[in-house]
Amino acid sequence: MSVSTSPTEWLQSALHPAGPDAAVIAQLTWVLFIGGTLLFIGVMVLCAMSLRGGRPVRPMVWIVGGGVLLPLVLLSASLVFGTWRSAQLSKPTSQHAIKISVIARMWWWEVRYTDPAGGRDIVLANEIRVPLGQPVYLGLSSADVIHSFWVPALAGKVDMVPGRVHGMTLQANRAGVYRAQCAEYCGEQHARMALHVVAQSPAEFSAWLAAQARPAGIMVQGGEVERGRRAFAEQRCASCHTIRTETGTGATADTGAVLGPDLTHVGSRLYLGAGTLRNGQGALAAWIADPHVAKPGVRMPASADMDGATLRALAAYLEQLK
Repeated sequence: MSVSTSPTEWLQSALHPAGPDAAVIAQLTWVLFIGGTLLFIGVMVLCAMSLRGGRPVRPMVWIVGGGVLLPLVLLSASLVFGTWRSAQLSKPTSQHAIKISVIARMWWWEVRYTDPAGGRDIVLANEIRVPLGQPVYLGLSSADVIHSFWVPALAGKVDMVPGRVHGMTLQANRAGVYRAQCAEYCGEQHARMALHVVAQSPAEFSAWLAAQARPAGIMVQGGEVERGRRAFAEQRCASCHTIRTETGTGATADTGAVLGPDLTHVGSRLYLGAGTLRNGQGALAAWIADPHVAKPGVRMPASADMDGATLRALAAYLEQLK
């Protein structure tokens, strides 16, 4: 996967559009900002002229000119331009080859893809991958409180309301990683309710999706990774998390529940804790030991009683799930 992660591409900015809808929104922003600035400058110039004691202006001229004609012209022009450009935003439609379900939770994002091979849903967390130059339909909902989905560089905001599904069509025209942020206060960890959208070539996306559809591979017996796999069961991690595994007969089995994120390919993700930590074995160990250090109030309990060797083995096991 050749996605660049240079600092500028991690920027969360509506002023650096990378998609058609974001470009429309950025243009509207600049036009309204420049128009407002010119209006402010004009008012300040008139104010300065009046203070210099120039020729007095009749009150009716101020009322008709500044109170009626000027707002009428400027606001009408802004309304017409804004309506015209807003009408060019993509209409939400599910008539796309790629449909992605995004469910917001306190405080992470569940992301579901339909398996193109006809299998069960492909489930991951806190990361959406899309092919370049293709519109993608997002079905947005919430499992608890009202959240809001917002990727400033790619599109506008859409609320995520419990019991309802709102649609959004999103398209990325430039490869990269785009940070998203929940735009509706959702609780104690709202500020760390982030998500990343990875835009890559259609070939890379297809290969990634096919890899995600496969269960976690069978590991070589023995070693730290095997000790980590046993620790996953002994520490009852499966009470909240699931890992899809191969049974050895070609079938797939789930080991665990779905209260927390699906961890089948957790090692392939860029971040942990909804954008809180860059993924890696060390970050995984720190997160398991006490996630409240990085994200106070998160619903995952700390593992204060786990010894260092077990912690490292568990982190090694999860890190190789790619």
